Amino acid sequence: MQNTAPHEVGSRKGQAVAVRISGTKAAFYNCSFYGTQDTLYDHKGLHYFNNCFIQGSVDFIFGYGRSFYEKCHLNSTAKKVAWLTAQKRSSSSLESGFSFKDSVVTGSGHLYLGRAWGDYSRVVFSYTFMDNIVLPQGWSDWGDQKRDLNVYYGEYKCSGPGANLTGRVQWARMLTDEEAKPFIGTYYVAGDTWLIAP
Repeated sequence: MQNTAPHEVGSRKGQAVAVRISGTKAAFYNCSFYGTQDTLYDHKGLHYFNNCFIQGSVDFIFGYGRSFYEKCHLNSTAKKVAWLTAQKRSSSSLESGFSFKDSVVTGSGHLYLGRAWGDYSRVVFSYTFMDNIVLPQGWSDWGDQKRDLNVYYGEYKCSGPGANLTGRVQWARMLTDEEAKPFIGTYYVAGDTWLIAP
């Protein structure tokens, strides 16, 4: 799935999704999503992505969804600085959030793993290879320091030069085995109740 709208800094003309997923219990296997800004609108519901290729520049995975991305390749085409995710969890009671496991982050430019589109934004990366495009800070509060206490940005047993935790923001979480456990299986999206093996 592809949207060819170009990303132009300061222009809304570059914001065009390749796919918007608003239904719940949707699964994608071996799919490719190409775009620039806002490639994959993971709007709402329970979603599962397996062995997918997702490419974009700014906020190329965004939305309110509760989604599990497994063995996915996330490729940046940013020319300067951009964000991989913009997750919009707006309350601590919402069950939304993105979890990436056994994935790969590569591409061009300089990349934050996520920015706090919502005050309680939640994103976790586990067992993921991160190339040197990932900025040392890792995460962005989008200029609102009040969000630092509420967002949930976690990393667990990731590898590669971009996974070096030395320069990470203080409010990022280096998860323990117990803290990571809820995010590293299809049970994160209640997969045992609806996922069927491909």
